[in-house]
Parts: sequence; C-alpha cells; structure tokens
Amino acid sequence: MTAGERRRVRIGVIGTGATSQLMHLPILSERPDVDLAAVSDLDDMKARDVARRFGVARVLDDDALVADEGIEGVVICAPSFLHEGFASDCLRAGKHVLVERPLALSAGGARWVMEAAAEAGRGVLLGMAHRYQPDVRAFRAAVAGGVLGRPSSARVTWLNRAVRRPRGGWRRRALESGGGALMDLGVPALDLALWVMGYPEVERVSATTLGEDADVEEEAHVHAVTRDCATLSLAASWRLHAPADRHRLEVFGSEGLASLSPLSIFREESGRTVDVTPRYPTPRGGETLFANGYRRLLDRFVAVVAGRTPAEPPAEQTALMRLVEAAYESAREGREVGLRS
Repeated sequence: MTAGERRRVRIGVIGTGATSQLMHLPILSERPDVDLAAVSDLDDMKARDVARRFGVARVLDDDALVADEGIEGVVICAPSFLHEGFASDCLRAGKHVLVERPLALSAGGARWVMEAAAEAGRGVLLGMAHRYQPDVRAFRAAVAGGVLGRPSSARVTWLNRAVRRPRGGWRRRALESGGGALMDLGVPALDLALWVMGYPEVERVSATTLGEDADVEEEAHVHAVTRDCATLSLAASWRLHAPADRHRLEVFGSEGLASLSPLSIFREESGRTVDVTPRYPTPRGGETLFANGYRRLLDRFVAVVAGRTPAEPPAEQTALMRLVEAAYESAREGREVGLRS
C-alpha cells in the first residue's frame, strides 16, 4: 500500500432487502477501500442473486457471517426485531456495526446495545441517513446557531401513500415489527425533529393510533412537551390518499421559521421577514439528497471500521425509544403519559 492509499476494510451485510439493495450494497460495492466480504439472508436464493449482482464473493448464514474473524464491520439490514440481537452478537465478536433503524424495539434494548459496544470497544452507527443530508445539516446548524431564536415547537409529518397492495410480512406483525406506522415512519421522523432541535428532554406525551382490524396501527398522531416547554407534534401514516408521499418538518422559533423539504429559513430582522436560507452542497451527478445521506453515512462507517475516526455512540436512541414506548402506552390507555428521568 503506497502513501496516501487507504487499506481495504472487509464488510459483511446481513439482510438483502430493499434498503440493502438500493443503498448499502451499490454504494459499498463501488468503493476501492471496501471489500464486500459476504452477505447473508434467510432467503438463500435471493442472497445468491444479490451477491452476483454486486460482486460479493460469499453467501453465508447469519451465524457464520457474525463469527467470521476476517470481517471487520457489519451492516445490519434484517427485520427490526433482529437488530438488537445481531448488533450485540457482532459487537461481542469484535466487529463494528451499522444498524438500520430502529436500533432496537425498546429503550432497554437500545441501552443493551450501547453497553455491548462499550464492553467490546467497537463502534455503533445508526441508519438515520437523514442526519448526513446536507440540507438537514444546514437546518440543524441554523437552529443551533440561534437563527430562529428560541425554538418553541416542531411539527413533523411523515405520510406515505395508500397502495392497492400494502406490504405484508413482518412489518404487519406486531411481535416482529414492534408496531406499525409509528415504529416504521415515526421513529425516523421523530429522530429528525429531535436531532435538529438538539435532542431536548421530553417530559410528557399523548398519542392516538388508528387502524381498522390490523395487528399494527396504520396511522399515529403524537404530541409531546419537552422539559423547557417546547412542543413536538408528529403525524405518521401508511394510508395517505394523495398522488405522492408527504414528508415535511417545520421548526418554529421566537424569531423565525425553518422547514424542509425543500429547506427554507425565514427570520424577523428590523421588523421585516427575511429569507436567510443558507446554501449547502448539492450532490453530484443528480444524486438525490436521500441517497447522498446514505453515501455520507457509509463514508463515516468505513472510516470507523478502518480506525480513522471514532464512532459517536447513538446514546440518544434510548431517549427516542422511551418516547415511542410512552406514545404507545398513551394510545392504549387514552391518557397523557409522563416520561420518568
């Protein structure tokens, strides 16, 4: 290896579903500093087809991939109920992990993964790729920099179109998914809103979940209040009757308003409302901001696996899952729920 060259890191991928095929595998397979060492999936035929498409040398079963001493990092794209177990097993086997969201289905599970990472001295990254999008990072910088004054409320809507043939499988089974629209869409949407606000501590929450004759909810509405009296509202749904999905975040402050997508920021200056939307890097080659977020996330994961940068443990995921658990409790019991410190 010559000066300036980066050594190739050996990465395995557990799960060959849509996110794996559309994001992780295409991006990792084109990197000269990555050796895609193996993939695994319960569907062996699908795994072999995916391995051929992306030039992955081996198809292993899950246990063999976790145990392989040559694999340094693992991307976990398995169904949600398997995230916690796979992440802990990989960490204890000495591997860094990138876990698609959610990290676990409970606050206790998220805490357990963090403890396993600390004991193993390995890194955990979370597949919240929105955090790496240039527009979202500009949004967060503006809020943190006081452009909006004191943030008073955030409103996030994550509404997906109703489709004629809804996805089935584990996402529709409560024991395996942990929940419906709130767990599937609400977890990343709440993380987005809380992250751009600096993850304020939530004090109480009320929620309603809706769905006709389903094992999991198809729609969820959440209202939360933080310790410093800011409010956060969420609407998440799998059954929007509209031509396209609607994903939007707004943060209201004492001196301004920020929203995306697209990113726009307005503030009051000398009694006038002024557009102060910052410029941010535009992805090359027509790549979407969403895909670019995954590219930057994988940049960081590869750097962590190679030892070039430390991983920052996603400890706030424990607080996020406490909020989600409290929202489900509120919906079940029909009352506001306080979050204990």
